[in-house]
Amino acid sequence: MLEVGHRLFRFPGGLKLEHHKRESLVEPLLRLPLPEHLYLPLVQHQGPAGQLLVTPGQTVLKGQPLSRARSDREVPIHAPSSGRVVGQRRWPVSWPPGSEADCIVLETDAEEHWIERHPRPDWAAIEPTELIEMLRAGGLAGLGGAMFPTAAKLRGDWEAPGIHTLILNGSECEPWISCDESLMRGRPEAVIEGGLILARALGADEIVIGIEDLMGGVGRTLERAAAEVGGARQVRVVRVARIYPEGGERQLIQVLTGAEVPHDGLPQDLGLACLNVATAATARDIIVEGKPLIERIVTVTGPAITRPRNVIAPLGASLSELIAFAGGLKGPVERLVLGGPMSGLPLTSDRIPVIKGSNCVLALGPDDTRRSQPEMPCINCGECVRVCPASLLPQQLFLAARTEDHDETAALHLFDCIECGCCAQVCPSHIPLVDWYRHEKGLLRERGIEDGRANRARARFEAREHRLAAREDQRRRKREAREQRLIQQAAAKSEVQAALERVRARTDGPEDEQGDRTP
Repeated sequence: MLEVGHRLFRFPGGLKLEHHKRESLVEPLLRLPLPEHLYLPLVQHQGPAGQLLVTPGQTVLKGQPLSRARSDREVPIHAPSSGRVVGQRRWPVSWPPGSEADCIVLETDAEEHWIERHPRPDWAAIEPTELIEMLRAGGLAGLGGAMFPTAAKLRGDWEAPGIHTLILNGSECEPWISCDESLMRGRPEAVIEGGLILARALGADEIVIGIEDLMGGVGRTLERAAAEVGGARQVRVVRVARIYPEGGERQLIQVLTGAEVPHDGLPQDLGLACLNVATAATARDIIVEGKPLIERIVTVTGPAITRPRNVIAPLGASLSELIAFAGGLKGPVERLVLGGPMSGLPLTSDRIPVIKGSNCVLALGPDDTRRSQPEMPCINCGECVRVCPASLLPQQLFLAARTEDHDETAALHLFDCIECGCCAQVCPSHIPLVDWYRHEKGLLRERGIEDGRANRARARFEAREHRLAAREDQRRRKREAREQRLIQQAAAKSEVQAALERVRARTDGPEDEQGDRTP
């Protein structure tokens, strides 16, 4: 049901920002015409690349796996269209900025011949472990931008408490971005059913969908979809106030539940899991339709775009093709951004391909990026501390980063920074604080000082893999012992049968002259 009186809480800091979402919601959601070539980076998630399955010159079908995941940390990629694999090529990518990466070049044939699919609309009868394996094989990673492997998040840690609530993040707090709202308006049933599938995989009893309070009738649309799909009793839709960054995972959890995720902890420590609404809809497509992750909705917007809109784009399409589909540019572009204006990544090329985490292409003109004043020294006004949603000390982090005091930045919990950009937005000295933090995080990673949560997550993953291997080895030994017993039993049975045959042969032998049977 639609939660009207659900109690909401506040997170520290935050900003009220101009919305700028209506611009891209006026035009209808359309599919991008299929490009002649698709450039598919081997890594489109947090983690290592999977095992490559194709060779240059090979013909592939739409939906065919191009790589294979050997663990939950790897996520396979699939062919967004049928065609021919030209080969691998270094091609511009969004991260790190200005870099290139190995990409599979797919020459499409416009035939769109699908690989044989295995839809499972009976997902409620599928065991959770099998659902997770199917989602991993379908190439599912977080579509909210983080691109964390979904199978790893669903499987979790065996020592963690059970997950009782799945939070679907549809708040989409960043200005200009509206791809999730477009999805919830156009495919609410897919969001609901996908949420139910993910909840079954997690063992969660409740689903809470958080949406922004300015999304109009989206809440009622989701409510009707929940009633039609059959999840009305399990699903709650909650509107949250528009205070950026209310769409951050930890901030949304605090708003909805009042609980704070522990420092160096995870939402799973509270019995919660948080996934994006687009991740849920794609999970439904993988299971119910047997369709892997090969496309996504991308918002193409900004003051320099002629007709801002949301586009269904195949993975591997270049951003220039999306911009052209939105009517092209109507003026000079000072900055091209992947994501929103607050936390997005500045791009050095429009040849960068769409990947699983590409949610928005934002084109800004000179008037939108021009600084009112040059950068000045920090005056310790404390405004950055006031608006920081992670309760950090941004000015101290900046000073430590500027002096390359890496131990101090680590001690100040730099990796708790979600790079929302609130501090830089309010800084009267116009210091690019987030740029400093990103640079320092890169240096810390190079020195091996990584996020404590990442280290613990890696340790949990490795421990779980060890337990899985030990359990599989135990099952293998039991299976081999059982097979050996069966072989021994069969051999013993054969010996008994042979002895009986010999006794029968003696008993049924020919009679001699005295009427006795010869042995």
